[in-house]
Amino acid sequence: MREIHISTRQRTELIDITSRVMSVLKEEDGRSGVCVVYVPHTTAGITINENADPTVCQDILAGLERIAPAKAEYRHREGNADAHIKASIVGSSVMVMVEDGRPQMGTWQGIFFCEFDGPRSRRVWIRWIPRQTGAA
Repeated sequence: MREIHISTRQRTELIDITSRVMSVLKEEDGRSGVCVVYVPHTTAGITINENADPTVCQDILAGLERIAPAKAEYRHREGNADAHIKASIVGSSVMVMVEDGRPQMGTWQGIFFCEFDGPRSRRVWIRWIPRQTGAA
C-alpha cells in the first residue's frame, strides 16, 4: 500500500489527484490489474468525475450543499455533521482498472479527493492489485 498526502485549503473542495495516483502506479510498475484509491477520513471522500471543466466540481459541491447544508440543525456537536453526510454520499473509495499501464477511464474522467471539513492535512491510500499471471 502507498500513501499520498493532500493539504486542502478550503472547507469544501474537489482536488484532481489523477496524476498522483498514476505516478504511484508507474512506481509500482502497474501494468495490468486494479488500483484501489481509499480515503481513511470520515469527513472526506473520493470520486471519479469530469476533469475537463472545473464548473462540474463547483456544481457537485453546490448540489451536495443543497442536500446537506453546513448551517442546519444537526445533533452532532462538532459542527461538521454536514461533512459526514457528504462523505457518506460520495463514498470513501474508487476502483480503477489498469491495462498495459494505462487507467481504463473515460476521456474526461479524473480521480478527485473530496474535502468536506477543511482546510486539513489528509491522507489517501493506494493499493495496486496486479492481474494474476495467466488470468485473462
